[in-house]
Amino acid sequence: MANRGPSYGLSREVQEKIEQKYDPELESRLANWIIVQCEEQIEPPPPGRQHFQTWLMDGTLLCKLINSLHPKGNEPIAKISESKMAFKQMEQISQFLKAAEIYGVRTTDIFQTVDLWEGKDMAAVQRTLMALGSLAVTKDDGCYKGDPSWFHRKAQQNRRGFSEEQLRQGQNVIGLQMGSNKGASQSGMTGYGMPRQII
Repeated sequence: MANRGPSYGLSREVQEKIEQKYDPELESRLANWIIVQCEEQIEPPPPGRQHFQTWLMDGTLLCKLINSLHPKGNEPIAKISESKMAFKQMEQISQFLKAAEIYGVRTTDIFQTVDLWEGKDMAAVQRTLMALGSLAVTKDDGCYKGDPSWFHRKAQQNRRGFSEEQLRQGQNVIGLQMGSNKGASQSGMTGYGMPRQII
């Protein structure tokens, strides 16, 4: 973690708003999923944002997590380093983020390396892990381990195919969005400027 003094004023308010988005209940669910998915004897982190950050900060668990979502021999990260050097750990976090994007996590759901490394936005880290878990449950390729109810299943594409004849028939139908002229007539209309007769 970088040596920084306390923040004041606007930067402190912004940091407090970011910290409010962090979900302690989600933290325990994500920690449980990572332990189950990696299939290793890993101690869960003590409750709290700082402990969760420290637990993930070196990037090894994240790399093991993304590798476990692929079939054996097809892992995206070939070598996982247990180095204590800061740049190696940050490099591993970056490798995880690239692999997650290739896996299908949207760019808008991916956190920045400093969000985890410096603890700037742990809510963004949670968002990325949730998106990754939802994708894994949705793919249903046998690599996901854990309770499927931990994550939301993403909507699947539902393409429809129409024959040429069906498409041609659809061109002759006027949709109700375009309006209708049924029942329209000029009966009862008076000339312009003439008073209406109300009886």
